[in-house]
Amino acid sequence: MKIFVTGGNGFIGSVVVKMLAGEDHQVRCMLRSTSDCQRLRDVALERVEGDVRDLAAVRRGMQGCDGVIHLASMSSWTETDFPRVKEVAVEGTRNVLDAARSLGGPRVVFISSAVTVNGSLAPQVFDESSAWTLGETGFVYADAKRAAEALCLEAARAGLPVVIVNPTEVYGPHDTSLVTAGNLVDFTKGKWVFVCQGGTSVVHVEDVARGIVRALERGIPGQRYILGGENLTIRELAATTLDLMGLRRRIVSVPNVLARAIGRLGLALRLPLPFNPHVIPYATRYWFVDASKAQRELGVSFRPARETLASVVEWLCEAGYCRAIGTRTPSPGPAPVGPVNRSRAVSARAGSLN
Repeated sequence: MKIFVTGGNGFIGSVVVKMLAGEDHQVRCMLRSTSDCQRLRDVALERVEGDVRDLAAVRRGMQGCDGVIHLASMSSWTETDFPRVKEVAVEGTRNVLDAARSLGGPRVVFISSAVTVNGSLAPQVFDESSAWTLGETGFVYADAKRAAEALCLEAARAGLPVVIVNPTEVYGPHDTSLVTAGNLVDFTKGKWVFVCQGGTSVVHVEDVARGIVRALERGIPGQRYILGGENLTIRELAATTLDLMGLRRRIVSVPNVLARAIGRLGLALRLPLPFNPHVIPYATRYWFVDASKAQRELGVSFRPARETLASVVEWLCEAGYCRAIGTRTPSPGPAPVGPVNRSRAVSARAGSLN
């Protein structure tokens, strides 16, 4: 097929583009003139210049394509609270859907996020059928992605073949912006590691990319598919990371109320903190999921969290971060703390954001 991709130069998008090209699809990427395309430098693709906020540009780029993968989004933690998140996520998605309708209805895959499924204050596993119980979260990114999903579901009901995928927290090598790899680096700062009460599903970027491609090929229009691996508490995420890096640090649990207060104070006063304060509102909830629907209907799998994190640590060492923090070569041995409340989706070998 000829596939139109938005956001193809990003952390997830670049892996999707490489996977599409490796399966002999023709790839057309819409990129801005200022886009950093280093991750795509060795990939055969057609580049068209444009921005998802420009409907005419989106329509020109999509012309003649059989499928659409809409990844363009603001995803760095420092940008998740910006008002422009809604402009890109909602209006950009509206433009993609409008262009697809005007061009005869090519298949569309919209890359949303698992934070639109649900989150909880105590460990609880959610799937695509779970009710949203958070109301207006105040999380700009989550609210914008939910609004974009609503547009997709409305379009699907009207006959446009739109599929939604919901990646969890995506890790992998070549995360040059340190979107999630930065979380692991933060665990190495200082002699003590402070963690809050929350949790996330850890998934490898290659497994997410494969889920996106399979959703284009096999996904049922109007359906959502969670792409996620093992569910880890923040404490387990920190313990596994430190063990992989060969670091001995004391892990100290901080009450969520205190963590949120410190994060707000740090942002307001621009204080240096040993963690990214933008992460705290999400890190103080549990975003545990069951991804068995994607395994069953898309034929994908999700590798274990330790294997996923080991690939990131190995890349961080190759990129020079391990020298800065004095770690040893990562070891793939058993995790020091076993994951709790695992998703039923996690297989023995399993396989953002987002």
